Amino acid sequence: MNSSTTISAELGLRLVVPDRSTVPLMATLEYAADDPYAIRMAFHVGNEDPVEWIFARELLTVGIERRAGFGDVRVWPSGREDDRTLQLALSSPFGDALFDVPLIPMADFLHKTYDIVAAGRESEFVDMDTELEHLLWSS
Repeated sequence: MNSSTTISAELGLRLVVPDRSTVPLMATLEYAADDPYAIRMAFHVGNEDPVEWIFARELLTVGIERRAGFGDVRVWPSGREDDRTLQLALSSPFGDALFDVPLIPMADFLHKTYDIVAAGRESEFVDMDTELEHLLWSS
């Protein structure tokens, strides 16, 4: 296991607008060992606070190779061999968005998350007593 328990990265991506043109924007990816199943992505959309989504790490990992997800979050690989991207489709009550995410930087980030918490070992990093306490006291 790596001695660092969190990582983050800035990622340039493109929002695909209805006429199929794209708008560049930045996103911040964050991963923490104490929430080992999740990756947080904050989309920086101008002067407003970033829009944050939380994704299953496994969903993004599978999406690099083939279509994954359903409903509010879907991902799939796209593009030519020399310009591969990850398509990220998001849906919410506020609207839908499609992003072109550069595949290599996303894959590099995901590899680093597995250096922190190996696949299949996520449960070793979850404090079940604390999680149960949150569930019981929040109702």
